[in-house]
Amino acid sequence: MTGTSHTAKVAVIGAGPGGLAAAMLLAADGYEVDLYEQQAAVGGRSAELTLGGYRFDRGATFLMMPHLLEELFALAGRSVHDYVSLKPLDPLYSLHFGDTVFTPSTNQDQTAEEIERLFPGNGPGYRRFMAEEGEKLERVIPLLQRPFQSIGDYMRRDVFHALPKLNAADNVYNRLSRYFDDERLRFSFTFQAKYLGMSPWECPGTFTILSYMEHRYGLYHPIGGVNRVLQAMAEVIQEHGGRVHTSSGVKRIQVQQGQATGLLLENGEQVAADYVVIGADFGSAMTQLFEPGLLKKYTPDKIARKKYSCSTAMLYLGVDGEVDLAHHSVHFAADYRRNVREITELGVLSEDASIYVHNPSAIDKTLAPPGKSSLYVLMPVPNLKADIDWEQESKEVEAWMMERLEQIPQLKGIAGRVEERLFFSPQDWQSQLNVYNGATFNLAHNLGQMMHLRPHNTFEEVRGIWLVGGGTHPGSGLPTIFESAKISARLLREHDQAVRGRVAVTATAPGAGAGAAL
Repeated sequence: MTGTSHTAKVAVIGAGPGGLAAAMLLAADGYEVDLYEQQAAVGGRSAELTLGGYRFDRGATFLMMPHLLEELFALAGRSVHDYVSLKPLDPLYSLHFGDTVFTPSTNQDQTAEEIERLFPGNGPGYRRFMAEEGEKLERVIPLLQRPFQSIGDYMRRDVFHALPKLNAADNVYNRLSRYFDDERLRFSFTFQAKYLGMSPWECPGTFTILSYMEHRYGLYHPIGGVNRVLQAMAEVIQEHGGRVHTSSGVKRIQVQQGQATGLLLENGEQVAADYVVIGADFGSAMTQLFEPGLLKKYTPDKIARKKYSCSTAMLYLGVDGEVDLAHHSVHFAADYRRNVREITELGVLSEDASIYVHNPSAIDKTLAPPGKSSLYVLMPVPNLKADIDWEQESKEVEAWMMERLEQIPQLKGIAGRVEERLFFSPQDWQSQLNVYNGATFNLAHNLGQMMHLRPHNTFEEVRGIWLVGGGTHPGSGLPTIFESAKISARLLREHDQAVRGRVAVTATAPGAGAGAAL
Protein backbone atom coordinates (compact mmCIF):
# COMPACT_ATOMS: atom_id res chain seq x y z
CA MET A 1 0.00 0.00 0.00
CA THR A 2 1.29 3.44 -0.87
CA GLY A 3 -0.52 5.45 1.81
CA THR A 4 -3.67 6.03 3.81
CA SER A 5 -5.57 7.45 0.81
CA HIS A 6 -5.00 4.28 -1.23
CA THR A 7 -8.10 2.21 -1.98
CA ALA A 8 -7.07 -1.38 -1.54
CA LYS A 9 -7.46 -3.60 -4.58
CA VAL A 10 -9.07 -6.97 -3.99
CA ALA A 11 -9.00 -9.75 -6.58
CA VAL A 12 -11.63 -12.45 -6.04
CA ILE A 13 -11.20 -15.83 -7.75
CA GLY A 14 -14.41 -17.67 -8.61
CA ALA A 15 -17.97 -16.36 -8.97
CA GLY A 16 -19.62 -19.11 -6.98
CA PRO A 17 -21.86 -18.20 -4.03
CA GLY A 18 -18.92 -17.54 -1.69
CA GLY A 19 -16.89 -15.46 -4.12
CA LEU A 20 -19.91 -13.42 -5.16
CA ALA A 21 -20.99 -12.76 -1.56
CA ALA A 22 -17.48 -11.71 -0.48
CA ALA A 23 -17.04 -9.48 -3.52
CA MET A 24 -20.43 -7.87 -2.87
CA LEU A 25 -19.59 -7.08 0.75
CA LEU A 26 -16.11 -5.75 -0.06
CA ALA A 27 -17.33 -3.62 -2.97
CA ALA A 28 -19.99 -2.15 -0.68
CA ASP A 29 -17.22 -1.35 1.82
CA GLY A 30 -15.45 0.74 -0.81
CA TYR A 31 -12.74 -1.66 -1.93
CA GLU A 32 -11.70 -1.80 -5.57
CA VAL A 33 -12.99 -5.27 -6.40
CA ASP A 34 -12.37 -7.39 -9.47
CA LEU A 35 -14.01 -10.80 -9.62
CA TYR A 36 -12.65 -13.39 -12.07
CA GLU A 37 -14.73 -16.37 -13.20
CA GLN A 38 -13.55 -19.08 -15.59
CA GLN A 39 -17.06 -19.90 -16.83
CA ALA A 40 -19.13 -17.71 -19.15
CA ALA A 41 -21.72 -16.98 -16.41
CA VAL A 42 -21.63 -16.36 -12.67
CA GLY A 43 -22.83 -18.91 -10.13
CA GLY A 44 -20.16 -21.61 -10.13
CA ARG A 45 -21.72 -25.02 -9.53
CA SER A 46 -25.01 -23.19 -8.82
CA ALA A 47 -25.11 -21.31 -12.12
CA GLU A 48 -27.93 -21.34 -14.64
CA LEU A 49 -28.01 -24.06 -17.30
CA THR A 50 -29.91 -23.46 -20.54
CA LEU A 51 -31.06 -26.18 -22.94
CA GLY A 52 -33.03 -24.74 -25.84
CA GLY A 53 -35.99 -22.89 -24.32
CA TYR A 54 -35.55 -24.60 -20.93
CA ARG A 55 -33.67 -23.16 -17.95
CA PHE A 56 -32.36 -25.05 -14.93
CA ASP A 57 -30.46 -24.52 -11.73
CA ARG A 58 -27.32 -26.54 -12.28
CA GLY A 59 -26.78 -27.21 -8.56
CA ALA A 60 -28.63 -25.82 -5.54
CA THR A 61 -32.42 -25.81 -6.03
CA PHE A 62 -33.80 -24.01 -2.96
CA LEU A 63 -32.98 -21.53 -0.23
CA MET A 64 -33.31 -22.08 3.50
CA MET A 65 -33.10 -19.52 6.32
CA PRO A 66 -33.87 -16.57 4.02
CA HIS A 67 -33.25 -14.12 6.85
CA LEU A 68 -29.53 -14.85 6.48
CA LEU A 69 -29.71 -13.85 2.82
CA GLU A 70 -31.63 -10.72 3.77
CA GLU A 71 -28.91 -9.84 6.29
CA LEU A 72 -26.20 -10.42 3.68
CA PHE A 73 -27.79 -8.01 1.19
CA ALA A 74 -28.48 -5.51 3.96
CA LEU A 75 -24.76 -5.43 4.78
CA ALA A 76 -24.24 -4.38 1.17
CA GLY A 77 -26.87 -1.65 1.50
CA ARG A 78 -29.47 -3.49 -0.55
CA SER A 79 -32.65 -5.53 -0.16
CA VAL A 80 -32.66 -8.95 -1.79
CA HIS A 81 -36.39 -8.49 -2.41
CA ASP A 82 -35.65 -5.68 -4.86
CA TYR A 83 -33.89 -8.21 -7.06
CA VAL A 84 -35.53 -11.59 -6.47
CA SER A 85 -39.00 -12.86 -5.63
CA LEU A 86 -38.80 -15.64 -3.02
CA LYS A 87 -41.70 -18.08 -2.97
CA PRO A 88 -42.23 -20.30 0.12
CA LEU A 89 -42.75 -24.00 -0.51
CA ASP A 90 -45.77 -25.67 1.07
CA PRO A 91 -45.33 -28.56 1.59
CA LEU A 92 -41.56 -28.51 1.96
CA TYR A 93 -41.25 -31.59 -0.25
CA SER A 94 -42.81 -34.98 -0.83
CA LEU A 95 -40.90 -37.99 0.48
CA HIS A 96 -41.75 -41.28 -1.24
CA PHE A 97 -41.30 -44.67 0.44
CA GLY A 98 -43.00 -46.98 -2.01
CA ASP A 99 -46.73 -46.20 -1.68
CA THR A 100 -46.25 -44.07 1.46
CA VAL A 101 -45.81 -40.36 0.74
CA PHE A 102 -44.91 -37.96 3.55
CA THR A 103 -45.43 -34.23 2.90
CA PRO A 104 -44.23 -32.16 5.89
CA SER A 105 -44.60 -28.40 6.19
CA THR A 106 -43.56 -25.60 8.55
CA ASN A 107 -46.99 -25.84 10.19
CA GLN A 108 -46.05 -27.98 13.19
CA ASP A 109 -49.59 -28.93 14.11
CA GLN A 110 -50.28 -30.05 10.56
CA THR A 111 -47.02 -31.99 10.32
CA ALA A 112 -47.61 -33.69 13.69
CA GLU A 113 -51.05 -34.83 12.45
CA GLU A 114 -49.50 -36.10 9.20
CA ILE A 115 -46.90 -38.04 11.18
CA GLU A 116 -49.54 -39.61 13.42
CA ARG A 117 -51.59 -40.61 10.36
CA LEU A 118 -48.66 -42.24 8.54
CA PHE A 119 -46.43 -43.28 11.44
CA PRO A 120 -48.70 -43.72 14.50
CA GLY A 121 -47.18 -42.89 17.87
CA ASN A 122 -44.40 -40.67 16.51
CA GLY A 123 -46.12 -37.29 16.85
CA PRO A 124 -44.73 -36.59 20.35
CA GLY A 125 -41.22 -37.40 19.12
CA TYR A 126 -41.59 -34.78 16.40
CA ARG A 127 -42.67 -32.18 18.98
CA ARG A 128 -39.67 -33.05 21.13
CA PHE A 129 -37.35 -32.89 18.11
CA MET A 130 -38.52 -29.38 17.23
CA ALA A 131 -38.11 -28.13 20.80
CA GLU A 132 -34.69 -29.64 21.48
CA GLU A 133 -33.19 -28.92 18.07
CA GLY A 134 -34.34 -25.31 18.30
CA GLU A 135 -32.27 -24.87 21.44
CA LYS A 136 -29.31 -26.61 19.77
CA LEU A 137 -29.44 -24.31 16.72
CA GLU A 138 -29.56 -21.24 18.95
CA ARG A 139 -26.31 -22.37 20.57
CA VAL A 140 -24.61 -23.52 17.34
CA ILE A 141 -25.32 -20.43 15.21
CA PRO A 142 -22.68 -18.22 16.93
CA LEU A 143 -20.05 -20.86 16.11
CA LEU A 144 -20.97 -20.61 12.41
CA GLN A 145 -20.66 -16.84 12.37
CA ARG A 146 -17.09 -16.39 13.59
CA PRO A 147 -13.70 -17.83 12.59
CA PHE A 148 -11.85 -20.73 14.17
CA GLN A 149 -8.24 -19.95 13.30
CA SER A 150 -6.42 -21.13 16.41
CA ILE A 151 -6.91 -23.54 19.31
CA GLY A 152 -7.63 -20.48 21.45
CA ASP A 153 -10.86 -19.94 19.51
CA TYR A 154 -12.29 -22.96 21.34
CA MET A 155 -11.69 -21.27 24.69
CA ARG A 156 -14.63 -18.90 24.39
CA ARG A 157 -17.93 -18.71 26.15
CA ASP A 158 -20.05 -19.55 23.09
CA VAL A 159 -18.20 -22.85 22.66
CA PHE A 160 -18.74 -23.89 26.26
CA HIS A 161 -22.39 -22.83 25.97
CA ALA A 162 -22.88 -24.95 22.83
CA LEU A 163 -20.81 -27.97 23.86
CA PRO A 164 -23.52 -29.83 25.84
CA LYS A 165 -25.85 -29.61 22.82
CA LEU A 166 -23.43 -30.24 19.94
CA ASN A 167 -23.77 -34.06 19.86
CA ALA A 168 -20.61 -34.02 17.73
CA ALA A 169 -19.45 -37.44 18.96
CA ASP A 170 -22.77 -39.02 17.92
CA ASN A 171 -24.15 -39.34 14.37
CA VAL A 172 -27.26 -37.94 12.70
CA TYR A 173 -29.06 -41.28 12.41
CA ASN A 174 -28.56 -42.15 16.07
CA ARG A 175 -29.83 -38.75 17.16
CA LEU A 176 -33.01 -39.13 15.11
CA SER A 177 -33.54 -42.62 16.52
CA ARG A 178 -34.12 -40.93 19.87
CA TYR A 179 -37.20 -39.22 18.45
CA PHE A 180 -38.70 -41.72 15.98
CA ASP A 181 -39.18 -45.49 15.94
CA ASP A 182 -40.27 -45.79 12.30
CA GLU A 183 -37.31 -46.20 9.93
CA ARG A 184 -39.00 -44.22 7.17
CA LEU A 185 -39.54 -41.28 9.50
CA ARG A 186 -35.92 -41.42 10.62
CA PHE A 187 -34.86 -41.24 6.99
CA SER A 188 -37.21 -38.28 6.47
CA PHE A 189 -35.20 -36.29 9.00
CA THR A 190 -31.73 -37.66 8.20
CA PHE A 191 -31.54 -37.51 4.39
CA GLN A 192 -30.46 -33.86 4.76
CA ALA A 193 -26.97 -35.20 5.60
CA LYS A 194 -26.74 -35.58 1.83
CA TYR A 195 -26.63 -31.76 1.60
CA LEU A 196 -23.14 -32.23 3.05
CA GLY A 197 -22.52 -35.19 0.79
CA MET A 198 -22.34 -37.54 3.79
CA SER A 199 -23.99 -40.62 5.24
CA PRO A 200 -26.31 -39.99 8.22
CA TRP A 201 -24.51 -42.91 9.90
CA GLU A 202 -21.20 -40.99 9.64
CA CYS A 203 -22.29 -37.34 9.71
CA PRO A 204 -21.74 -35.75 13.17
CA GLY A 205 -24.93 -35.49 15.24
CA THR A 206 -24.58 -31.71 15.24
CA PHE A 207 -26.12 -31.64 11.78
CA THR A 208 -29.58 -32.73 12.84
CA ILE A 209 -30.02 -28.94 12.79
CA LEU A 210 -30.35 -29.18 8.98
CA SER A 211 -33.75 -30.85 9.06
CA TYR A 212 -34.78 -28.62 11.95
CA MET A 213 -33.95 -25.50 9.91
CA GLU A 214 -36.12 -26.73 7.07
CA HIS A 215 -39.08 -27.48 9.33
CA ARG A 216 -38.69 -24.27 11.33
CA TYR A 217 -37.79 -21.66 8.73
CA GLY A 218 -39.12 -23.26 5.55
CA LEU A 219 -37.72 -23.64 2.05
CA TYR A 220 -37.96 -20.98 -0.66
CA HIS A 221 -37.84 -21.00 -4.42
CA PRO A 222 -36.51 -17.82 -6.08
CA ILE A 223 -38.52 -17.12 -9.21
CA GLY A 224 -36.11 -17.81 -12.06
CA GLY A 225 -34.12 -20.23 -9.92
CA VAL A 226 -31.47 -20.02 -7.21
CA ASN A 227 -29.08 -18.79 -9.89
CA ARG A 228 -31.10 -15.57 -9.96
CA VAL A 229 -29.91 -14.76 -6.42
CA LEU A 230 -26.32 -15.15 -7.54
CA GLN A 231 -26.90 -12.99 -10.60
CA ALA A 232 -28.36 -10.35 -8.25
CA MET A 233 -25.13 -10.40 -6.23
CA ALA A 234 -23.17 -9.72 -9.41
CA GLU A 235 -25.47 -6.77 -10.11
CA VAL A 236 -24.87 -5.36 -6.63
CA ILE A 237 -21.11 -5.71 -7.05
CA GLN A 238 -21.28 -3.65 -10.23
CA GLU A 239 -23.59 -1.08 -8.63
CA HIS A 240 -20.88 -0.51 -6.01
CA GLY A 241 -18.22 -0.04 -8.69
CA GLY A 242 -16.82 -3.56 -8.70
CA ARG A 243 -16.07 -5.44 -11.91
CA VAL A 244 -17.17 -8.97 -12.77
CA HIS A 245 -15.01 -10.69 -15.41
CA THR A 246 -16.54 -13.87 -16.85
CA SER A 247 -14.69 -16.22 -19.22
CA SER A 248 -11.58 -15.08 -17.32
CA GLY A 249 -9.84 -18.02 -15.73
CA VAL A 250 -6.99 -17.59 -13.26
CA LYS A 251 -3.78 -19.52 -13.92
CA ARG A 252 -1.70 -18.52 -10.88
CA ILE A 253 -1.78 -16.47 -7.72
CA GLN A 254 1.41 -14.43 -7.80
CA VAL A 255 3.40 -14.51 -4.57
CA GLN A 256 6.47 -12.54 -3.53
CA GLN A 257 8.25 -13.16 -0.23
CA GLY A 258 5.23 -14.98 1.19
CA GLN A 259 2.75 -12.23 0.22
CA ALA A 260 0.10 -12.46 -2.52
CA THR A 261 0.64 -9.64 -4.99
CA GLY A 262 -1.87 -10.40 -7.72
CA LEU A 263 -3.01 -12.86 -10.36
CA LEU A 264 -1.81 -14.26 -13.64
CA LEU A 265 -4.85 -14.88 -15.83
CA GLU A 266 -5.12 -17.73 -18.32
CA ASN A 267 -4.97 -15.19 -21.17
CA GLY A 268 -1.55 -14.02 -19.97
CA GLU A 269 -2.71 -10.78 -18.34
CA GLN A 270 -1.19 -9.90 -14.97
CA VAL A 271 -3.42 -8.28 -12.36
CA ALA A 272 -1.94 -6.48 -9.37
CA ALA A 273 -3.85 -6.76 -6.10
CA ASP A 274 -3.33 -5.92 -2.44
CA TYR A 275 -5.49 -8.84 -1.33
CA VAL A 276 -6.82 -12.04 -2.87
CA VAL A 277 -10.01 -13.91 -1.98
CA ILE A 278 -10.21 -17.52 -3.17
CA GLY A 279 -13.77 -18.59 -3.89
CA ALA A 280 -12.74 -21.39 -6.22
CA ASP A 281 -13.18 -25.05 -5.28
CA PHE A 282 -10.76 -25.68 -2.42
CA GLY A 283 -9.02 -28.83 -3.68
CA SER A 284 -8.67 -27.48 -7.21
CA ALA A 285 -7.41 -24.10 -5.97
CA MET A 286 -4.73 -25.64 -3.75
CA THR A 287 -3.46 -27.96 -6.48
CA GLN A 288 -3.65 -25.56 -9.41
CA LEU A 289 -3.31 -21.90 -8.40
CA PHE A 290 0.10 -21.86 -6.70
CA GLU A 291 3.59 -22.50 -8.02
CA PRO A 292 4.47 -26.16 -7.42
CA GLY A 293 6.33 -26.60 -4.14
CA LEU A 294 5.17 -23.29 -2.65
CA LEU A 295 2.57 -24.75 -0.27
CA LYS A 296 3.61 -26.98 2.60
CA LYS A 297 0.38 -27.68 4.50
CA TYR A 298 -1.70 -28.16 1.35
CA THR A 299 0.56 -30.19 -0.93
CA PRO A 300 -1.12 -32.29 -3.65
CA ASP A 301 -0.57 -35.45 -1.58
CA LYS A 302 -2.13 -33.91 1.53
CA ILE A 303 -5.07 -32.56 -0.46
CA ALA A 304 -5.64 -36.03 -1.95
CA ARG A 305 -5.71 -37.59 1.54
CA LYS A 306 -8.50 -35.35 2.80
CA LYS A 307 -12.03 -36.71 3.00
CA TYR A 308 -14.48 -35.50 0.38
CA SER A 309 -18.24 -35.58 -0.05
CA CYS A 310 -20.03 -37.87 -2.43
CA SER A 311 -20.79 -36.76 -5.97
CA THR A 312 -23.96 -36.61 -8.03
CA ALA A 313 -25.14 -37.88 -11.39
CA MET A 314 -27.42 -35.24 -12.91
CA LEU A 315 -30.12 -35.44 -15.55
CA TYR A 316 -31.65 -32.22 -16.88
CA LEU A 317 -34.82 -32.75 -18.92
CA GLY A 318 -36.93 -30.38 -20.97
CA VAL A 319 -40.34 -32.06 -20.94
CA ASP A 320 -43.37 -31.45 -23.11
CA GLY A 321 -46.42 -30.92 -20.88
CA GLU A 322 -46.85 -30.41 -17.15
CA VAL A 323 -45.62 -32.79 -14.46
CA ASP A 324 -47.83 -33.67 -11.50
CA LEU A 325 -45.08 -33.77 -8.87
CA ALA A 326 -44.25 -31.42 -6.01
CA HIS A 327 -41.52 -28.82 -6.40
CA HIS A 328 -39.17 -31.23 -4.54
CA SER A 329 -39.61 -34.98 -4.24
CA VAL A 330 -37.27 -37.60 -2.86
CA HIS A 331 -37.81 -41.20 -3.93
CA PHE A 332 -36.00 -43.48 -1.49
CA ALA A 333 -34.34 -46.77 -2.36
CA ALA A 334 -36.03 -49.84 -0.89
CA ASP A 335 -32.85 -50.46 1.13
CA TYR A 336 -31.78 -46.89 1.82
CA ARG A 337 -29.04 -47.83 4.27
CA ARG A 338 -27.39 -50.12 1.75
CA ASN A 339 -27.69 -47.45 -0.95
CA VAL A 340 -25.94 -44.88 1.27
CA ARG A 341 -23.20 -47.36 2.24
CA GLU A 342 -22.52 -48.18 -1.41
CA ILE A 343 -22.12 -44.46 -2.13
CA THR A 344 -20.01 -43.40 0.83
CA GLU A 345 -18.10 -46.53 1.91
CA LEU A 346 -17.97 -49.13 -0.86
CA GLY A 347 -17.61 -46.75 -3.80
CA VAL A 348 -19.92 -48.67 -6.13
CA LEU A 349 -23.02 -47.81 -8.13
CA SER A 350 -26.24 -49.00 -6.51
CA GLU A 351 -28.62 -51.28 -8.35
CA ASP A 352 -31.43 -49.64 -6.35
CA ALA A 353 -30.66 -45.96 -5.76
CA SER A 354 -32.52 -43.03 -4.28
CA ILE A 355 -33.21 -40.09 -6.55
CA TYR A 356 -34.25 -36.49 -6.05
CA VAL A 357 -36.58 -34.85 -8.58
CA HIS A 358 -36.86 -31.07 -8.86
CA ASN A 359 -39.96 -29.84 -10.68
CA PRO A 360 -39.81 -26.03 -10.34
CA SER A 361 -42.19 -25.52 -13.25
CA ALA A 362 -44.97 -26.57 -10.85
CA ILE A 363 -44.75 -23.09 -9.31
CA ASP A 364 -42.48 -21.12 -11.66
CA LYS A 365 -43.56 -20.69 -15.27
CA THR A 366 -40.44 -18.70 -16.25
CA LEU A 367 -38.23 -21.78 -16.59
CA ALA A 368 -39.84 -23.53 -19.57
CA PRO A 369 -41.90 -22.62 -22.65
CA PRO A 370 -45.68 -22.39 -22.06
CA GLY A 371 -47.22 -25.75 -21.17
CA LYS A 372 -43.83 -27.42 -20.71
CA SER A 373 -41.63 -28.35 -17.72
CA SER A 374 -37.98 -28.16 -16.71
CA LEU A 375 -37.17 -31.30 -14.75
CA TYR A 376 -33.95 -31.83 -12.79
CA VAL A 377 -33.02 -35.29 -11.51
CA LEU A 378 -30.18 -35.95 -9.05
CA MET A 379 -28.78 -39.30 -8.00
CA PRO A 380 -26.07 -39.33 -5.28
CA VAL A 381 -23.10 -41.44 -6.41
CA PRO A 382 -19.50 -42.01 -5.26
CA ASN A 383 -16.95 -39.31 -6.00
CA LEU A 384 -14.00 -39.86 -8.33
CA LYS A 385 -11.92 -41.62 -5.69
CA ALA A 386 -14.07 -44.67 -6.46
CA ASP A 387 -12.99 -47.05 -9.18
CA ILE A 388 -15.77 -46.16 -11.62
CA ASP A 389 -15.06 -45.47 -15.30
CA TRP A 390 -17.60 -42.76 -16.08
CA GLU A 391 -16.79 -42.76 -19.79
CA GLN A 392 -18.02 -46.33 -19.82
CA GLU A 393 -20.77 -46.08 -17.19
CA SER A 394 -22.45 -42.77 -18.05
CA LYS A 395 -24.81 -44.12 -20.71
CA GLU A 396 -25.90 -46.99 -18.49
CA VAL A 397 -26.48 -44.74 -15.47
CA GLU A 398 -28.43 -42.25 -17.59
CA ALA A 399 -30.61 -45.07 -18.92
CA TRP A 400 -31.16 -46.41 -15.37
CA MET A 401 -32.22 -42.93 -14.18
CA MET A 402 -34.76 -42.68 -17.01
CA GLU A 403 -36.11 -46.15 -16.13
CA ARG A 404 -36.38 -45.10 -12.49
CA LEU A 405 -38.39 -42.03 -13.48
CA GLU A 406 -40.74 -44.22 -15.50
CA GLN A 407 -41.52 -46.16 -12.28
CA ILE A 408 -42.92 -43.01 -10.65
CA PRO A 409 -46.66 -43.03 -11.49
CA GLN A 410 -46.75 -39.32 -12.34
CA LEU A 411 -43.85 -39.75 -14.77
CA LYS A 412 -44.91 -42.89 -16.62
CA GLY A 413 -44.26 -42.41 -20.33
CA ILE A 414 -41.97 -39.43 -19.73
CA ALA A 415 -39.27 -40.71 -22.10
CA GLY A 416 -41.55 -39.96 -25.05
CA ARG A 417 -42.09 -36.38 -23.86
CA VAL A 418 -38.45 -35.33 -23.47
CA GLU A 419 -37.46 -32.52 -25.84
CA GLU A 420 -34.10 -31.53 -24.33
CA ARG A 421 -31.76 -33.70 -22.33
CA LEU A 422 -28.34 -33.47 -20.67
CA PHE A 423 -26.57 -36.00 -18.46
CA PHE A 424 -23.81 -34.71 -16.16
CA SER A 425 -21.47 -37.13 -14.37
CA PRO A 426 -18.93 -36.77 -11.53
CA GLN A 427 -16.26 -36.65 -14.24
CA ASP A 428 -18.11 -33.71 -15.81
CA TRP A 429 -18.20 -31.90 -12.45
CA GLN A 430 -14.43 -32.15 -12.37
CA SER A 431 -13.51 -31.58 -16.01
CA GLN A 432 -16.07 -28.89 -16.85
CA LEU A 433 -16.52 -27.07 -13.51
CA ASN A 434 -13.18 -27.84 -11.86
CA VAL A 435 -14.73 -29.60 -8.84
CA TYR A 436 -11.95 -31.61 -7.19
CA ASN A 437 -12.70 -35.36 -7.24
CA GLY A 438 -16.15 -34.43 -8.59
CA ALA A 439 -17.09 -34.00 -4.90
CA THR A 440 -20.17 -31.88 -5.46
CA PHE A 441 -20.48 -30.85 -1.80
CA ASN A 442 -16.75 -30.16 -1.31
CA LEU A 443 -14.79 -31.35 1.74
CA ALA A 444 -16.62 -33.75 4.04
CA HIS A 445 -17.79 -32.55 7.46
CA ASN A 446 -16.29 -35.27 9.64
CA LEU A 447 -14.87 -34.23 13.04
CA GLY A 448 -11.36 -33.97 11.58
CA GLN A 449 -12.52 -31.34 9.08
CA MET A 450 -14.72 -29.04 11.18
CA MET A 451 -14.14 -25.65 12.84
CA HIS A 452 -10.41 -25.20 13.58
CA LEU A 453 -9.60 -28.40 11.68
CA ARG A 454 -11.27 -27.11 8.49
CA PRO A 455 -9.24 -24.80 6.22
CA HIS A 456 -9.19 -21.39 7.89
CA ASN A 457 -10.84 -18.26 6.53
CA THR A 458 -7.49 -16.46 6.70
CA PHE A 459 -5.14 -18.54 4.57
CA GLU A 460 -2.20 -19.76 6.67
CA GLU A 461 0.44 -20.33 4.00
CA VAL A 462 0.48 -17.05 2.09
CA ARG A 463 -0.20 -13.61 3.54
CA GLY A 464 -2.94 -11.47 2.00
CA ILE A 465 -5.27 -14.35 1.05
CA TRP A 466 -8.69 -15.25 2.44
CA LEU A 467 -10.84 -18.29 1.65
CA VAL A 468 -14.61 -18.45 1.11
CA GLY A 469 -16.97 -21.24 0.06
CA GLY A 470 -17.77 -24.78 1.09
CA GLY A 471 -14.11 -25.73 1.55
CA THR A 472 -13.51 -23.39 4.47
CA HIS A 473 -15.17 -22.74 7.84
CA PRO A 474 -18.09 -23.03 8.53
CA GLY A 475 -18.73 -25.44 5.62
CA SER A 476 -20.83 -26.27 2.57
CA GLY A 477 -24.47 -25.41 1.88
CA LEU A 478 -25.60 -21.94 0.82
CA PRO A 479 -26.34 -20.51 4.30
CA THR A 480 -22.92 -21.51 5.64
CA ILE A 481 -21.14 -20.45 2.44
CA PHE A 482 -22.68 -17.00 2.82
CA GLU A 483 -21.50 -16.97 6.44
CA SER A 484 -17.98 -17.84 5.28
CA ALA A 485 -18.06 -14.79 3.02
CA LYS A 486 -19.18 -12.55 5.89
CA ILE A 487 -16.43 -13.91 8.14
CA SER A 488 -13.66 -13.58 5.55
CA ALA A 489 -14.74 -10.12 4.36
CA ARG A 490 -14.72 -8.95 7.98
CA LEU A 491 -11.26 -10.43 8.63
CA LEU A 492 -9.87 -8.85 5.47
CA ARG A 493 -11.33 -5.48 6.45
CA GLU A 494 -9.90 -5.69 9.98
CA HIS A 495 -6.49 -6.62 8.60
CA ASP A 496 -6.60 -3.75 6.10
CA GLN A 497 -7.59 -1.25 8.78
CA ALA A 498 -4.72 -2.43 10.97
CA VAL A 499 -2.27 -2.04 8.07
CA ARG A 500 -3.61 1.43 7.33
CA GLY A 501 -3.27 2.33 10.98
CA ARG A 502 0.40 1.30 10.97
CA VAL A 503 1.02 3.22 7.75
CA ALA A 504 -0.62 6.33 9.22
CA VAL A 505 1.43 6.10 12.43
CA THR A 506 4.66 5.70 10.44
CA ALA A 507 3.79 8.62 8.20
CA THR A 508 3.13 11.01 11.13
CA ALA A 509 6.01 9.89 13.36
CA PRO A 510 8.75 12.47 14.10
CA GLY A 511 11.36 12.38 11.38
CA ALA A 512 9.10 10.49 8.99
CA GLY A 513 9.64 11.27 5.35
CA ALA A 514 12.16 10.58 2.65
CA GLY A 515 15.10 10.60 5.05
CA ALA A 516 13.36 8.39 7.62
CA ALA A 517 13.74 5.30 5.46
CA LEU A 518 17.50 5.77 5.03
